[in-house]
Amino acid sequence: MMKQITLLDGGLGQELIKRSSAPPHPLWSTKVMMDEPHLVSDIHRDFCLAGAKVICLNTYAVSRHRLETFAPEESLELMLETALQVANTGISDAARADQVSVVASLPPLNASYDHTVAPGFESAYTQYRELVSLQKARVDAFLLETMSNITEASAGSKAIRDEGVVGAVAFTVSDSDATVLRSGESLEEAVEAIMPYAPDAILINCSIPEMVTEGLKIVAKSGVRFGGYANGFRSVEALVPGSTVDRLSQRKDLGPEEYLAFVKSWIDLGAEIIGGCCEIGPSHIAAIADYCDREGIVTIKQLVP
Repeated sequence: MMKQITLLDGGLGQELIKRSSAPPHPLWSTKVMMDEPHLVSDIHRDFCLAGAKVICLNTYAVSRHRLETFAPEESLELMLETALQVANTGISDAARADQVSVVASLPPLNASYDHTVAPGFESAYTQYRELVSLQKARVDAFLLETMSNITEASAGSKAIRDEGVVGAVAFTVSDSDATVLRSGESLEEAVEAIMPYAPDAILINCSIPEMVTEGLKIVAKSGVRFGGYANGFRSVEALVPGSTVDRLSQRKDLGPEEYLAFVKSWIDLGAEIIGGCCEIGPSHIAAIADYCDREGIVTIKQLVP
């Protein structure tokens, strides 16, 4: 049987840093989307042209808490609608409407990487279920991503299952120990905690590629479809709640070919969902697509074939 992988896109927020002249903002990608929507569409287009088969909406910073804190004048519903519109524009510009699927990001609700400010289970469940309900008629699947703690991951996983949609759960692990989440909780226990909600896939994301490799060895044991999409940061320690993305710096040793070397090892481990997170741009995705083409690996748009 011919090998196939779901090829995701890459990181949108850091790509916007390179293309926008606007000053950094705590809701960076959302702010740029409202002020310069064409930039977001252009990035979606470029990922499509690079070979991505899954385009993730620019909804990573869209939650009621984040909007109420940093942009109380904006409507949650309008943000979600705008994200869909700019994605559709980019996909149309690339003439890839029949070749890609559209997924919505379900992000950490209060802040990335910092489990201490995460909401409790019931609050998180209510918020995630609302986000899924508002978008499920217009997207193909959901990515519950950058989960740094078991409570938030469990709440989001339950919301996905209760809404009856396709959804993958992506954990972010420590930069020094892939056996634990950024909260310090065990990755193995985190996987066990979400299994009752029958996730369609389990991923490692927004972690350095070295730790993604080690984390995938753990999630592979679940028997669920798995994969990874790493970031290209040196470290995320400088990013605290309310700070801006310009505080983080990019690795200089992770160009398209270097990233591809990690991707090859993930595919060898059995990973079936591959992409990129922060600092992984269209050129990285193009390198993966070209490799798959050379090796006869079919790239597909479904999170679950």
